[in-house]
Amino acid sequence: MNLPEPRLLAAALCLAAAIPAQAAAAPAAAAPSFEVWHPRRPASEADHQVAKWGPRGLPSPGYAFRAARVLPITAAPIQDGVVVTRNGLIEAVGPASAVKVPAGYEWVDCGDAILMPGLVELHCHIASESFDLNDTVHPTNPEFRTLDLITLDHDQILAARAGGVSTALYIPGSGSNMGGFGTLTKTWGRTPDEALVRFPGSLKIAQAGNPERGSGDLGTDMMGMSEGIRMTLLDGRRYWQQHEAWQRGEGPQPKADPTLELLRGLFRHEYPVSVHTQIYQVVLQTLQQLRQELELWTVVVHGTFDAYRLSEDMLRAGVPIAGGPRQYYFDNRTGRFEGLLGNWSRGGQHGWRQPVLGLGADGLGVNTDSPVVPQEQLTLQAAMAVRLGWPHEWALRGLTINPARFAGIDHRTGSLEVGKDADLSVWSGDPIDPRSWVELLVVNGTLCYRRDPSRPVF
Repeated sequence: MNLPEPRLLAAALCLAAAIPAQAAAAPAAAAPSFEVWHPRRPASEADHQVAKWGPRGLPSPGYAFRAARVLPITAAPIQDGVVVTRNGLIEAVGPASAVKVPAGYEWVDCGDAILMPGLVELHCHIASESFDLNDTVHPTNPEFRTLDLITLDHDQILAARAGGVSTALYIPGSGSNMGGFGTLTKTWGRTPDEALVRFPGSLKIAQAGNPERGSGDLGTDMMGMSEGIRMTLLDGRRYWQQHEAWQRGEGPQPKADPTLELLRGLFRHEYPVSVHTQIYQVVLQTLQQLRQELELWTVVVHGTFDAYRLSEDMLRAGVPIAGGPRQYYFDNRTGRFEGLLGNWSRGGQHGWRQPVLGLGADGLGVNTDSPVVPQEQLTLQAAMAVRLGWPHEWALRGLTINPARFAGIDHRTGSLEVGKDADLSVWSGDPIDPRSWVELLVVNGTLCYRRDPSRPVF
């Protein structure tokens, strides 16, 4: 990855750092691109050996959704646009004057609304009515999984749909250092199997923070926790290497080990490790141990407090940040509140002698850690981040295509493109404006939420 020399951007970054956060509304013209690091990732779903992908092309009627403004996210906004869907997939996107709608399709007039993709949430604990967040048998539990817990008809998942969330990564809690494997699921489906996007969605790891509270006889020191994580993952790496050697005809078939089988897919880069990690020192440990030493596809799903000081390190290592639930940090050195995603994205001085690069438009997402923050407030988290310096256009990407890319499902969701899943959200106004609301949510081509017009506006 060819990145600009930091000294060449010094003047611009110093200028950006001097601008009040609320005034930094426009992204820099020369923002560096960001590439997620997962060099072993299989080329297609069919090449995955461990991961199970959910169905596509599910039966749904033919619809033509027309709105005053369509935001495809990966293409320019469309005034008076139409999105055509059928059988769970997007068939056409474009201006109403140019899109030909097949006979028999139902027109859905969204009026003076904004039509965009459904939102993607990478840190969710509410896809099961029973939660089941923190089962702790051992400090590391790679045999645990959320796949068997998913239900789609309880109050909090209904509220997620009312907030425009169409896809969520449902992960175990952070009471232990390795809570188990999460599941990528849609927020609506006739059955959990129908709603499945991919299992595993990720391996959930928590480095410091919550596990330090001593639950389940884990102890409280960071050295012991880091070594426990390392030892479990080294077992998984050996198991993966034995399988790779056997498949090349260079050794015997290893004895099946259900405890390590999902770790094999982790080292194949079929899915990432999503890490509850936050302060500078702990995020640095995440970078060094999980990404650099063990060479895992790594996604940070907290990145709060002063961790933004690692922005250039994460950029160069290809480790994306899904920030939340906290979007601000009070810096005792300066006596100022810092906007976390603004600092992560734009870079700046960050207290260092030399300015550093940020993760730009493509390296950041936002999450709620629901129910820590209610799932339907995902856009409110983005609004707080924008108020404190995250560029507005980047925030829209951070709610949609970026988290889809971080999780490896951007070929299915995260933008309005022909062939992708028909996941659409219709907003009364700018989704980043807390006064806006969801009028309609479509998941896999099915209208699964309509706002009750009798409800108060705010």
